[in-house]
Amino acid sequence: MNKETIIRADIVAINNLIKSREVSAIEVTKACISQAERSQSLLNCFISLESESALTQAEEIDKKISEGNQIGPLAGIPLAHKDMYYRKGKVSTCGSKIRKDWVADRTATVLDKLKEAGSINMGTLNMAEFATGATGHNEHWGHCRNPWNSDHITGGSSSGSGSAVGSRSVFASLGSDTGGSVRLPATACGVVGLKPTHSLISRFGIMPLSYSMDTVGPLTRTVRDNARITSIISGHDSKDITTTKHDIGNLETQCGLEVKGMRIGIPTNYYFEIVSDEIRQKINNVVKLFEGLGVEVVEVTLPDMHEITHLSNIVFPSEACAIHASWLKNRRDDYQPQVRTRYEPGLHIPANKYIRALDMRPHLLREYVNKGLDNIHALILPGIPFAIPKIEDTNVAASPKMAETIAAISWCTRPTNYLGVPALSVPCGFTDNGLPTGFQLTGRPFSEGLLYRLAHAYESETNWHQEIPE
Repeated sequence: MNKETIIRADIVAINNLIKSREVSAIEVTKACISQAERSQSLLNCFISLESESALTQAEEIDKKISEGNQIGPLAGIPLAHKDMYYRKGKVSTCGSKIRKDWVADRTATVLDKLKEAGSINMGTLNMAEFATGATGHNEHWGHCRNPWNSDHITGGSSSGSGSAVGSRSVFASLGSDTGGSVRLPATACGVVGLKPTHSLISRFGIMPLSYSMDTVGPLTRTVRDNARITSIISGHDSKDITTTKHDIGNLETQCGLEVKGMRIGIPTNYYFEIVSDEIRQKINNVVKLFEGLGVEVVEVTLPDMHEITHLSNIVFPSEACAIHASWLKNRRDDYQPQVRTRYEPGLHIPANKYIRALDMRPHLLREYVNKGLDNIHALILPGIPFAIPKIEDTNVAASPKMAETIAAISWCTRPTNYLGVPALSVPCGFTDNGLPTGFQLTGRPFSEGLLYRLAHAYESETNWHQEIPE
């Protein structure tokens, strides 16, 4: 099987081919390494590309198969992850100058689970510094670039994850999502990205940013691939006491189920306030497709999402500055201005205001579910509310436009992190500038299965997931 065929395939197809010995793990890994090396000089999506280690892992998978041993659902699949997932004895930079040479003393639970499933780790990926930044800019490691047009942003903060998966350098990647950091790169780079229900996936061994809003999520080429990885990495972890014991089952089985008779809501408030006409038309096209599949689409009115966004802007800097307080004091100049400016307001937010913002969350979540999701399976939302901008146009550093730029790009993603509900980003075409765009499906807590079911039905009727950048 040639390289082009391999890199155009998805996880499910390649895993089956490896199991049947129609292609070897070595062949698949060499194809991804070749693609990564070709892409890196243009896209700067890797911080470390660990080719020798990846080939050794692939040899071990092929040996297991030749000996007749069972292999896992990700066996022989090359992955790479945002460089904030700790690997014991390995450097984890977190995209920063401060941790440029920091060596982890533990391994993230999710990486252990992926390894147990047979995946191959090809290295670490670029990211916005300390996972902070909706655009993906990074002055320390160089800006990561969009695989569809290297003049444009990838979205952040999982910039390398979006770019590496979008360029077909790896089959999937773990990002993190505190205000849209999985879904923004997924939208900008034309791939599928999940922000899961808060507590569904362990955060042990991962650099924190905001304790009550951080989530772990995969970026993949297809919906089914995404469901497979989420099923593998989710579940209770004794090392992370915040994880739930709620069993969501095998999410992959939801892909292919009938959607006729399901109901989807379109919000009449907040989400479309700053959406461009071009993106609005893309969402209308998504709605028409679902209606053609027998899905009922109805308008819904949500609670005051401006208030929810305001509360998230209290919680985020309060929690971030608690994590970064010592470095902000002793190594202030080692932060890029855009990141430092996001954290420092948290030093001046009164504790009673922060606690109040946390106390409001259960009430607002109940209102969101009861008002917006009454007899509704999911909501359709825009991803990024306009065409993907250029790097130079969003390189705002700590200028007066910084807050405005970040707020606009993450307008449609930020509220779900405060509420803790799941949201799935799905490609839905290209804008006039040739860059991808996408829509979101969001629902009640632990409704990931329904989101995958609807998203797979949409994907099966389109070919956006088969498009790859030249």
